[in-house]
Amino acid sequence: MAVALPVGLLAAWAALSAAGQLNAYLLPPPWEVWATAVEMARSGELYRHTLASLGRVLAGFAVTVALAGPLAVLVHLLPPLGALLRLPLEGLRVTPPLALVPLLILWLGIGEASKLAVIVLGSFFPIFLNVLTGLEQADRRLLEMADTLALTPADKVRHILLPAAMPAVLTGLRIGFGYSWRALIGAELIAASAGLGYLIVDAGEMARTDRIFVGILAIALLGALSDRLLSRLAAALVDWDRRTVEAA
Repeated sequence: MAVALPVGLLAAWAALSAAGQLNAYLLPPPWEVWATAVEMARSGELYRHTLASLGRVLAGFAVTVALAGPLAVLVHLLPPLGALLRLPLEGLRVTPPLALVPLLILWLGIGEASKLAVIVLGSFFPIFLNVLTGLEQADRRLLEMADTLALTPADKVRHILLPAAMPAVLTGLRIGFGYSWRALIGAELIAASAGLGYLIVDAGEMARTDRIFVGILAIALLGALSDRLLSRLAAALVDWDRRTVEAA
């Protein structure tokens, strides 16, 4: 059932193209897009762009997780820190990452650092806010028991806060990973010579709609597959953590 709608849309696209009801310049036939994809795959061009984008997304997402998760924990444990950071974080949250591109270029140059920064800015807040919300939903009775038992802050986070926040954490990770892909186009506008975002922009300048579709479909496919892998990995980690807690 999951593929019924995509298959139906593809069939309608092919039928309308074959009947001459679609402008081939604006929406090329699916077989033309497929032929372009095969040609780019054979030449290695599609592989090169895909590898460049995948590396940027994974690196940016890893940096985001390393920053957003611990910061959310600190803000939850230290309310004065949350009050201090509230306005700067709110201002940054509502500022589009693309608006900061000129500053990022001035500060970080036109190398990979500025590209990763755009991805981090695009994916930071879904993870940060979901982790923070999950932590705030922890059972107060368990927290009071932890205080009674004189648990250290690290033990409290490990045994009470993180298990309680796990559903929200996993949701934040999935949303943040999706936003990493969404920020990719903006990131690869910064003097990139490879990447799916670069491929799409370059194809648009050359009015190659078929190549644009190849880039878009490659991002969609990679995003869907990586989201599925992330979901499976997260479920496995949760199951392992539950078994560890029960064994203890």
